[in-house]
Amino acid sequence: MENLDRGVVAVSIGEGKVYIGWRLLANDPDAVSFNVYRTTGSITVKLNQQAISGSTNFIDTKADQSKLNSYFIKPVVNGKELLQSTPYILPANKPAQSYISVPLQIPPPGEVMGSKYTYSANDASVADLDGDGAYEIILKWEPSNAKNPPQTGFTGNQVIDAYKMNGQLLWRIDLGKNIRSGAAYTQFMVYDLDGDGKAEMICKTADGTIDGKGNIVGDSTKDWRRYGDPQGNMYGKVADGPEYITVFDGVTGVILATASYITDRYPLNGWGGIGGNGGNDNTASRSDRFTACVAYLDGKLPSAVFVRGWYGRSVLAAWDWRNGKLTSRWVFDSKDKDNPYSGMGNHNLSVADVDNDGKDEICIGAMTVDDDGKGLYTTGLRHGDAIHLSDLDPSNPGLEVFGIHENEERTIALNTPGVAQFDARTGKVLFSLAPGVDVGRGVAADIDPRYPGFENWGGPGGLRDTKGKTISNKTPSSANFVIWWDDDLTRELLDKNRIDKWDWNNDTTINLLTAEGCVANNGTKATPCLSADLFGDWREEVIWRTADNKELRIYTTTILSSKRFHTLMQDPQYRLSIAWQNTSYNQPPHTGFYFGEGMKEVRKPVIQFPQTSNK
Repeated sequence: MENLDRGVVAVSIGEGKVYIGWRLLANDPDAVSFNVYRTTGSITVKLNQQAISGSTNFIDTKADQSKLNSYFIKPVVNGKELLQSTPYILPANKPAQSYISVPLQIPPPGEVMGSKYTYSANDASVADLDGDGAYEIILKWEPSNAKNPPQTGFTGNQVIDAYKMNGQLLWRIDLGKNIRSGAAYTQFMVYDLDGDGKAEMICKTADGTIDGKGNIVGDSTKDWRRYGDPQGNMYGKVADGPEYITVFDGVTGVILATASYITDRYPLNGWGGIGGNGGNDNTASRSDRFTACVAYLDGKLPSAVFVRGWYGRSVLAAWDWRNGKLTSRWVFDSKDKDNPYSGMGNHNLSVADVDNDGKDEICIGAMTVDDDGKGLYTTGLRHGDAIHLSDLDPSNPGLEVFGIHENEERTIALNTPGVAQFDARTGKVLFSLAPGVDVGRGVAADIDPRYPGFENWGGPGGLRDTKGKTISNKTPSSANFVIWWDDDLTRELLDKNRIDKWDWNNDTTINLLTAEGCVANNGTKATPCLSADLFGDWREEVIWRTADNKELRIYTTTILSSKRFHTLMQDPQYRLSIAWQNTSYNQPPHTGFYFGEGMKEVRKPVIQFPQTSNK
């Protein structure tokens, strides 16, 4: 895994106080403690009297904030200080605000077929692109005329940027006119795929894709978009021409390798099945539904896995980037609508080592593929819009999956449940509810400490415990993302530009933060650009865009924590969930062990770091 630095962050919280947070790392000795230092001009002072051992944050009450201050951390082991962290610089007269601003360079507006469009910042990912131990932000820009696959019409080009945290633009990749823009089309995976300490980006490309240095994929003269009758059911779609998969260098955005995409779209009418409404089409709709992820399929180095098809046929193609070569590792193909693995794909997916063999499996909704590319099980629960995979129920050995499922039109007669939870290793359904009911939103998270494990809500039944039993007829104000924000082990609610807390005593929701001037993405999905443990202590940050798209704001908690955990980004399952978070209908990340009220242990990650990294 990437070799992270301390992730020191310092923000002014008003009344002359500065909040400082930093990471506890997986390779730290158990007995490590920390000293916190502030440098003002030529004067450096240690802020704490005793080395800090019970948490990874601190509040400085004596800083002269009219001057530039920088903060750094020194680990202490056996009474001796080790090398200091990279300093975090807090500019003079910085106003009290719990966010860091990352300025953006908005792509210029455009026009296609007489229709003008502009760009909005959309889904983001993070990775250490240059090997310095700090994250960069990779951002997808969405044109205002983006489409879902059933919709006809032309779209603006899909653009992807990479930024340093200070707003420095590293590169811009234009996927070109032959990649349609929309949530279902471009899933960009950013991860250190070859273990050299620097991350790459891999995604679907086409003729005319332009890399970060102006190099072209395929034939830039080709235009594979459908023209003809604007009222036709294929107008503006891309249903012809070659499809590629390309690995880009993380530092420069330059093409490293390109291969033919697996699998192609043909036959266009070969992607229907019992998922969703049970229909089919030949108009490049079901054939152009994609998800993607990163998984450690050999337990050592990560592979990229690209999925085509949700409602019927599903094809998972695993790719390795090793020693400068892009190769196909395996292909799983459910082949036809009658295969029991068909119609089980979600608008999202999750990755976890569900059988505890040190290698990852891919759960694409109601079915799971083993690390060797063979089907592990299918539940028959069919397609859904949301999935949560973690140790949801500590009383059941291993991991569980909670999901909600569609029942529409001809598939209502199948009477499959709208809500279900199943064992992640075996696929055994642990509880199911609402047969034949169409459920569009659902969440599982520990939000009530009075009940063990993850509560769940969405569909009939109010707020439920791990067994599906109703514990409150009222539900939280949102069924979207969740986030660790305050000092307890329950999770908070993340929706639109708000962070709220479920008040379990009064069955109501309390607002903790409203990000003024910020807006959410993806329409009614109302998701952030990204939520993840980006820096500071073990709690999560959230990235929103401003309404004018001129900056990203990374909000970090300033609530002092009395707890200490390794950074969540060094839990393998959680880290992989940050890679796939940008996939289609975005979902929140979860750890690979039970993290919540009453947790009996914190699993220390057993991971290795790149030997060539300069950290």
